[in-house]
Amino acid sequence: MKRKNWAKTLLVCGGAGFIGSNFIRYILGNSRARGAARVVNFDKLTYCGNLENLRDVAGDRRYSFVKGDIADERVVERVFKKYHPGAVINFAAETHVDRSIHGNAGDFVRTNIEGVRILLEAVRRYPEAQRYVQVSTDEVYGDLPLGSGEKFREHSSLRPSSPYAATKAAGDLLCLAYHRTFGIPAVITRSGNNFGPRQYPEKLIPFFVTRLMEGKKIPLYGDGEHVRDWIHVEDHCHALDVILRKGKAGEIYHIGAETEKSNRAVAEELLRAFGRDAADIEFVADRPGHDRRYALATEKIRETFGWRPRREFGKAIVETLRWYRDNHLWLKRVMKKTALLNPHLL
Repeated sequence: MKRKNWAKTLLVCGGAGFIGSNFIRYILGNSRARGAARVVNFDKLTYCGNLENLRDVAGDRRYSFVKGDIADERVVERVFKKYHPGAVINFAAETHVDRSIHGNAGDFVRTNIEGVRILLEAVRRYPEAQRYVQVSTDEVYGDLPLGSGEKFREHSSLRPSSPYAATKAAGDLLCLAYHRTFGIPAVITRSGNNFGPRQYPEKLIPFFVTRLMEGKKIPLYGDGEHVRDWIHVEDHCHALDVILRKGKAGEIYHIGAETEKSNRAVAEELLRAFGRDAADIEFVADRPGHDRRYALATEKIRETFGWRPRREFGKAIVETLRWYRDNHLWLKRVMKKTALLNPHLL
């Protein structure tokens, strides 16, 4: 599907969060060359939603913001009726695993399952929406053995370990069911751990950076050898743009840089950047049901569309660290907004 078919209005659900705001900035920064898109940012502005992330595009006449909840059917109906989006991409989700374990898992069910259903029903009622992209996660698969060399593929079984992952898997299955039963033009993407500027500081890299900037130790769950598949958020956004334009309805696409690193290795890399060493790692009790290793096979998106990640982890993490150092006031403002929920790490 070429951009010109849906360029009039792109509805971005959850566009004030980390990946969503980066995606909006990416689309507005690139759309002049491809036919200008009108971007409507539809976000509830929960604790991790931050319009400050989009301050530099707030004056762009192609950009609009609507405050609202994807799990509120009446609000979603009003948005679709007013804007008649040609495409919808859904970043809106409760995402933090610890919050799903130690907080209210009902919030995850409401947003990640019921919210997805409501969006799919809206796309069903408004057929001018020619694409629905569900942005999902590698966590729906459960985990892989350390050192096994195995990788998850798009057809791998879903074995989620946490309430968060279970709700994301359920949302994905709704998308596939609505495609098969009602012909909804839904596409699912699954990526690994994202990093980059403007990420809410309960996530691993900005959380560690915040601790180090405060002169504190880095806490690591268990033995610290849990392996994650890392990708810079700009690479993720580029891939999402490709899928939005060219992806096939009913398909699942993995988005990853195939950069596997343990949490301990990431911690040590950050410690070196701060001139500190492994003595500043504090091992704490492990998270219940903590997955050991994630790894995504990404041949499908690479071979089908020629997509490749552009950002090398080592250089990109240094740039990310520099951004947080240069924007320490942003960190303070974000952290004042709400208490970080992590009973072991505070």
